[in-house]
Amino acid sequence: MSSRLHPDSSPDTALLIEPEQTKAESRRQSSSTKADFMFIKIVARIILLLLRRFWAFSGAAILSICLFYWFYGGFFAFGLVCFGLSGILYQAGDRLLFHPDQPPQSRVFVPTPTMFNLPFENLFITARDGTQLHMFLVKQDGISCSTAPTILYLHGNAGNIGHRLVNVKGLYTSIGCNIALLEYRGYGRSEGSPSEEGMYMDAQAALNYLGSRSDIATNRIIVFGRSLGGGVAVDLATRSENKEKIAVVVLENTFTSIPDIARIIFPFKAVRCIPVWFYKNQFKSRWKACRLSQPTLFLSGMDDQLIPPSMMTDLYTACGAPVKRLARFPGGTHNETWATRDYYQTINYFLDEVLYLHRETGRPRMESPTSLVHPNNINNINTV
Repeated sequence: MSSRLHPDSSPDTALLIEPEQTKAESRRQSSSTKADFMFIKIVARIILLLLRRFWAFSGAAILSICLFYWFYGGFFAFGLVCFGLSGILYQAGDRLLFHPDQPPQSRVFVPTPTMFNLPFENLFITARDGTQLHMFLVKQDGISCSTAPTILYLHGNAGNIGHRLVNVKGLYTSIGCNIALLEYRGYGRSEGSPSEEGMYMDAQAALNYLGSRSDIATNRIIVFGRSLGGGVAVDLATRSENKEKIAVVVLENTFTSIPDIARIIFPFKAVRCIPVWFYKNQFKSRWKACRLSQPTLFLSGMDDQLIPPSMMTDLYTACGAPVKRLARFPGGTHNETWATRDYYQTINYFLDEVLYLHRETGRPRMESPTSLVHPNNINNINTV
């Protein structure tokens, strides 16, 4: 009975309707295929028309390409490969030089001066391009803060400012100074990615910030640079606008330039043939050192296995500062020269000489340390 009342739902009726629907779908597909085919024909006609009109030019171009590849294909392909590899190596320069993630978690965990009972301010300053930079300012207690010299501490190429706190504690207690620890862009809690020009901007931002403080002696700012920080320090101190802002420069275990140190670390003939302009980061400290005018102290660890002590001698010789001293420390390694004998005494003695540091406070002047090299013995690398 249901099939009589509802004929549309019967199996026979469904079989009659289905072929009609199939035919309609086939017509739609056929018309769509014809439209696509017409489009292809139109495009093909346009291409053929262009080829006919510019046949002479097209034929000459194809022939030239074939002949060029036939005679010079190998050299051309080799040139393309070399060009591509050079681009990769150029961009890899940042990864070879900057190591903000070593040791692991250096971008996450930054030890604070409270671990060494040092009073400090946790600061964030802004570089010229808007990058936010992290900095610790370790300050002497009471009125000593406003009279003591302030060291702008520029660290090396790995880790963060918290990894330098043992050395900072020694400077704080032995010299009686304030210490501003700058964290470069891409390091620790600072924003951005590290680069040579970026680090120069970071150091300038830190120096400008210290100059704006009213609670420190702005005429007693000392720029200290170790390893990669030495290249940043030299650039900062040789800028004309900073000549009067920086009282003293201290450089420790730093290099003459990145190309120079690359030829030593990678002693291959191919590396020696690489032109200087190819290096993305150069830090040409030796070339800039002749423009140093502030009193400059060079601290050289004689057991430095990364940067040859001879580079410190070269920088000392190239330095144009009227007052400059070179100190050599037997047993001093690249990162631990500060743990050797007479290290803090040497810095104190030099600051007494150029800033009259302890004469004003009544402390007796430091005795001349054995680490200081007489100018007549500078070229004798075995002299300590």
